[in-house]
Amino acid sequence: MTETPVWASAVIIGAGIVGNSLVHHLALLGWRDLVLVDKGPMPNPGGSTGHASNFIFPIEYSKMMFELTTDSTEQYQALGVFTQSGGLEVARTPARMQELRRRCTQAKAWGIPAELLSPGEVNKLVPYLDESVILGGAHFPTVGVVDSLRAGTLMREHAQRSGALTVLAGTEVHGLSVADGHVRAVTTSQGEIETENIVICCGVWSPRIARMAGARLALTPVVHQMISVGPIALFADTPGEISYPIVRDVDTNMYERQHGGDMEVGSYAHRPIVVPPDEIPSIEESVLSPTELPFTQDDFDPQLAQALELMPELLGDERAGIRYAINGLISMTPDGHPLLGEMPEVRGLWSAAASWIKEGPGCGRVVAELMSGRVPSIDVHEADAARFYPCQRTVAHVRARAREGFNKMYGIVHPAEQWESSRPVRVSPMYERERELGAYYYETAGWERPHWYASNENLLARYAGRLMERQAEWESRWWSPVINAEHLAMRDACALVDLSAFAVLEISGPAALEAVQTLAVAQMNVAIGRVVYTSWLDENGGFRADLTVMRLGGDRFRVVTGGATGMSDAKWISDHLPAGAFLADLTSAWTTIGLWGPRARDVLASVTADDVSHAGFPFGTCREIEIGGIVVLASRISYVGELGWELHVPIEQGARIWDTLWEAGRPHGLVPAGIGVYGTTGRLEKGYRAFGFELTPDYTLVEAGMTRPKVKEQAFIGKDAYLRQRAEPPCAVLCTLTVDSHASADGTPRYMLGGEPILSPAGERLVDAKGRPSYVTSAGSGPSVGRHLLMAYLPAPYAVEGGSLLVEYLGEQYPVTVAVAGATPLFDPENARVRS
Repeated sequence: MTETPVWASAVIIGAGIVGNSLVHHLALLGWRDLVLVDKGPMPNPGGSTGHASNFIFPIEYSKMMFELTTDSTEQYQALGVFTQSGGLEVARTPARMQELRRRCTQAKAWGIPAELLSPGEVNKLVPYLDESVILGGAHFPTVGVVDSLRAGTLMREHAQRSGALTVLAGTEVHGLSVADGHVRAVTTSQGEIETENIVICCGVWSPRIARMAGARLALTPVVHQMISVGPIALFADTPGEISYPIVRDVDTNMYERQHGGDMEVGSYAHRPIVVPPDEIPSIEESVLSPTELPFTQDDFDPQLAQALELMPELLGDERAGIRYAINGLISMTPDGHPLLGEMPEVRGLWSAAASWIKEGPGCGRVVAELMSGRVPSIDVHEADAARFYPCQRTVAHVRARAREGFNKMYGIVHPAEQWESSRPVRVSPMYERERELGAYYYETAGWERPHWYASNENLLARYAGRLMERQAEWESRWWSPVINAEHLAMRDACALVDLSAFAVLEISGPAALEAVQTLAVAQMNVAIGRVVYTSWLDENGGFRADLTVMRLGGDRFRVVTGGATGMSDAKWISDHLPAGAFLADLTSAWTTIGLWGPRARDVLASVTADDVSHAGFPFGTCREIEIGGIVVLASRISYVGELGWELHVPIEQGARIWDTLWEAGRPHGLVPAGIGVYGTTGRLEKGYRAFGFELTPDYTLVEAGMTRPKVKEQAFIGKDAYLRQRAEPPCAVLCTLTVDSHASADGTPRYMLGGEPILSPAGERLVDAKGRPSYVTSAGSGPSVGRHLLMAYLPAPYAVEGGSLLVEYLGEQYPVTVAVAGATPLFDPENARVRS
C-alpha cells in the first residue's frame, strides 16, 4: 500500500475524469507534492465517469460550455482516446425543426460544422432509423465518443511520472479540518494529511465532503436511466466501438448510440429521481458500483416504446435483449453549470464539481489555473463556485431546480425561459404593490423582478404603431409589447423601477480607499458624495466586474452591482482586501427604487424639501435626502439614459417610499416600468454595456470603447495589461447595429434575441485577429429610435459606421447596418437628458 504523506500542497478528492485531469494540469503548472484520494479502486473507482455514455456533442448555446467542451475534446484527441462518429439530432415536431435551425445557426456562430437534413438524408447516415417518424434532423459531423477511464488513467499517470503526485486508492475521506477560516488538513482512513488546498472533485458525493468543512455545495445526485441492448446483428461486423452517428431523439428526451455490438439507449424523460448524497450506497453494498443503482423498469418502459418506434427493426429484433440496465447517478446544479473555483465559506477549499465527461478536462484545466493564481484560459464566471446566494444553496432549492432541469435536458428552452420551481424565494418590499399592478415576474438571483406590468396595457393604444410588435410566437414568448410602451412612457414622463435585486456591498475601514483603488480602473479618491461608475479588471486586462461605487465617507464605500454576479463580486472583493479593510453584504438590508424620466425631478421635488435641482444635486453625486419622514440615500445616475435617481432605502421602508412616489407621480404621468425597459430597451438605445454580455474577460476596455482620457497613477489589478492595450489599435470594436429588414422567407417579421452570428455581406463568418467570432451579445427593441438593435464586437475593418452586414437567425440571413462603432449612443447622443 502507498504510504500516506503527512503534508501535501493540495489534496484532490475524487479520481474521476475531473480529478485526474486536474492533477495533470496542476503538475504541468509546476505543482508538486499533490495527493489524489479516492475510496474506490483504480482505474474505475465507482463514480459517474465509470458508467458515462461518453459521447460529446460540441453544440452549446452557452459560450462558456462550448469552449469547455471544445478544450476537452482537443485534450481527448491529444491523448488518442477520441473517436469521431458524427451525431444527429432528429425532430418529430415542427417546433423541434425550428429549434434545429436555431442550433445550426448557433453552431455557425461558434464555427461548428452543422447542417439540416431531410428524413431521407438522415436515413442514409442511420439506415436503421424509421424516417417516417421524423420531420428532419441536424447533423453535427464532429461529434464523437471518448474512453474517459483511459483518458483519466493517462493524465493521472503523467502526473505520477513527473514526480508530482501520490495516489491513494481505496482511501476514504472522514473529515476536513478548518482553522481561522482556512482548510488545514484532510483526515482519511489511511491517516491525516496537512494541506492548504483541498479540491472537491468527487461528483455526486461532493456535497457530503463540502459539509465536512462547513460549506454548502449547490449540487445533487440525480438518476439518469440507461440500457444496453444486444447483440445487434447490424453491428456485428463493424470495426471499433462505433461506426454509426449517435442519435439524439430530442423530442422524447432520449439518445441512442452504438457501443460495439450493442445499442445504448439513455433517457432524460423519466420522472426526476433525486438521490441524497448520504443515501448513495457504499462500494461493499453495491451490486455494480455506488453510482450504478438498480434499474427501475417501470420508469423506462414508456421511453423504450418510443425508442422502438424510432428504430423498430434494430431494437425490436427478438435475438437482442437488454444486457445492462442502470439507474446511473449524475450531478446536477440549480442552473445546469459546473461548480468551479474556491468556495466562499472557507479559504483553500476548491470545487471542481458537477462536470460531465464532455467538459471534464477543460474544467480540470481552468481550476488548475485558478489555483495557480492565473486568469483562466476560458471565461468561467458562469460556473463560479461562489455564484449562488445562501438561499440558492439550500437542499430544497437545489433539488427543486434539479428536478425541473432534468426533464429540460433536451428540451426546447427559450433564451428568456423562467424557472417555475422554488419560487418565490426573495421578494422586494414592493412585491404586493407590484402584484396588484399585474407584474409579470422574471427571477434573478432568487429575486422576483417585474419585467412588465399588465396595468400598463392601457398604454398600448397611446403608442400604437411604435411598439414593434412581434408576430412570431418564438420571439413573443416571455415578452410583451407593454415593455416598449413602458419605455416610451418613461421617455415622455417618468417611471418607477424596482431594483431590489441589486447586490449592495460595503467596504469600510482605514484601508477602504486602498481596497477600492486596487479593484477599480477609475479614480476612487474622490470627494465624499461622488458616485463612480467603473470596471474591475483581471490581471490580463479583461473585465471582472462592472458596477458603481458611492463614497459615503473617508473610509466607507458602497458598491452596487448586479444581482446575478453579486456573490462572485463579493468573493473577488474579499480575496483582495488589504489589512484594515472590511466587507459587509448589505443586500438584504436595503432596497433600491429607480425614478427616471424628464418629469422625475418634478416628482421627487414634490415629496422632499431637499434641493434636487441640477445645480443642487449634480449628476454623478449621492447624498441623503428625506422623503415622507424617511431618510433615503439618493444617487443621481442612470442606466436608461434619463434624468433621475436610484433611491436606496432601508428595506422595511421600501413599500412606504414606493407608495409616496406613486401617489406624487401619478399627476406627472408616472408609470411602473419593468426590467424589460431597464435591462434591454433603455440600455440598448444608450449603448450601455452589460457585464456577462458585452463585458467579459475575452474583451478589453479599449475594444468596448470604455477607455478614460487618463489612467490613474495608483496601481490597480490589470493596470499593466490595460496600458499595453491602450498602446495598440483594437482588433475588434463593440458596435451597435440596426436591423434593416425583418422579413423572413414566409413574410413573417422575425426579431433576433441574442447569440446569432454576424456575417459579411457575402455570408461568411466574421472572426477577428485573435480568433474571436462576431455574434450578437445583446438584442432588443429600440422604441424611441424605431429600430431593433443589436450589439456585437466586429473585427476592426468591419467596424465602420454605415457598413452593411448580415445577421443569421433561425437559418435565414437578414441585412443589418453598423449604426455606431464605439460608445456613442443612438438615442440622445449628447447625453443632454441624463444631465438635465
